[in-house]
Amino acid sequence: MDLFGFEIKRKQDENDNIPSFVTPQTDDGAVNIAATGTGISTFLDMDGTAKSEAELVQKYRTMLQQPEVSQAVDDVVNEAISVTNDQKVVECVTDDLDQPDNIKKKIREEFDGILKLLDFSNTGYETFQKWYVDGRVNYHVMIDIKAPKKGIQELRYIDPRKIRKVREYKNEKIGQNDNQAIAKKIKNEYFIFSEKGFNNISGSKPQSFADGSTQGGMAGLKIAKDSIVSANSGLVNENSTLVLSHLHKAYKPLNQLRMMEDAVVIYRISRAPERRIFYIDVGNLPKMKAEQYLRDMMTKHKNRVVYDMATGDVKDDRRHMSMTDDFWLPRREGGRGTEITTLPGGQNLGELDDVLYFQKRLYKSLNVPISRMESDAGFSLGRASEISRDEIKFSKFIGRLRARFSTLFDKLLEKQLILKGVIAPEDWNKIQSNLRYDFMSDNHFEELKTSEILRERLGLLRDIDEYTGKYYSTDWVRKNVLYMNEDEIEKMSQDIEDEEKASEDGEDSDSNMDFGAEHKIQ
Repeated sequence: MDLFGFEIKRKQDENDNIPSFVTPQTDDGAVNIAATGTGISTFLDMDGTAKSEAELVQKYRTMLQQPEVSQAVDDVVNEAISVTNDQKVVECVTDDLDQPDNIKKKIREEFDGILKLLDFSNTGYETFQKWYVDGRVNYHVMIDIKAPKKGIQELRYIDPRKIRKVREYKNEKIGQNDNQAIAKKIKNEYFIFSEKGFNNISGSKPQSFADGSTQGGMAGLKIAKDSIVSANSGLVNENSTLVLSHLHKAYKPLNQLRMMEDAVVIYRISRAPERRIFYIDVGNLPKMKAEQYLRDMMTKHKNRVVYDMATGDVKDDRRHMSMTDDFWLPRREGGRGTEITTLPGGQNLGELDDVLYFQKRLYKSLNVPISRMESDAGFSLGRASEISRDEIKFSKFIGRLRARFSTLFDKLLEKQLILKGVIAPEDWNKIQSNLRYDFMSDNHFEELKTSEILRERLGLLRDIDEYTGKYYSTDWVRKNVLYMNEDEIEKMSQDIEDEEKASEDGEDSDSNMDFGAEHKIQ
């Protein structure tokens, strides 16, 4: 079966010769199927709404329309992606690579080329927001089929609602005849793209592919694994069948908050006014005529005020039953005549404790410090001792998001380096572990914390300086006062030695120049 796209050929993995009875764990949310082609449908009950990954993404995007969620997402993305005119948004750090300098330079150049393909300097904010809100981002890697060594020519964004990853397994027997086990091995991996999307994947009938094959509930174009670059949040449901967004845990608190807000508005409208009670004297009229007379009086004096939950408007509408209706009661002859009294309004309309409770729950679920969500909270630029614990946790959370988002750069850089022949496919695993991506940081609290820690260490170093070499060794001071590891100690010692040598060479050259000038004068 021919797959659309290209495929990078690699040597057989050595782990293929090491069988296991445990199914490998993945976090890409792929649909796992047997080699026969029977699909396993996915279902996630979010209050009976989300039945597939596509519907899940749609729910996350709907949540972004709420002001509280939008503000929290803006804070997260602003901290993760900092854009200025004079610095790069992210740089590839190759200092730890055990490769020649020309290879390191080539890797950095290819990474800059990938950023240009993504237009990351202009659209980095939007790209990171899509990944954070949807929980995933997909790109079609487009190359020149006749000249693949030119590398990636274009990266085209794919809506996550229109693509799914499929992984086929095959069963193999391992062990002796008396003690055998079934091992599951990956037979094939590919993507399925459908222009109509997969909103109705669960429970739908099997449909046919363009090549005549069928897949339970999914139909579309099969695409080679290497033709698609996908990066996700790393969060999956309890069955590892659906990739979740970081907004997933805020879904329920958001619905509860909206329900409480609507309930408070409705209660205030219904209880705020002082409604009137009309006692209408109907005399000795028969029942039918008495009811007709009462309805005529109601129509004559009625003013129906209704509340529209969709728009928040309060308007006069006589076609609907109102929550602020007056009370009309008939009164027979012999009693008092027509009378109008008032029913007092509610007395506890200012209580908002329940709304504030759900609002705090929502803020906590959005991973942003509550102080940032409150409009009256100030921003302190003082010492690091004034930093709240929530800001420290938020800074670490941003660091984890950046590390996870960097998998997109890893996959794109791998394909670019292999296509252009900079490295061999089997060499990528050795390089990947030593590659780092340095995002431009705009977190003032992180800078304050770093400078405060360094200031305290240098102060302690001054205090212990007179005891160094007498009671404490220099190596002990470096490890327990400055908290330097072995690699840092070795590099720092080498840098100091090189600087001293360069300084001595500079002094020798200056003395030679002075001697030459003096000899020339003589």
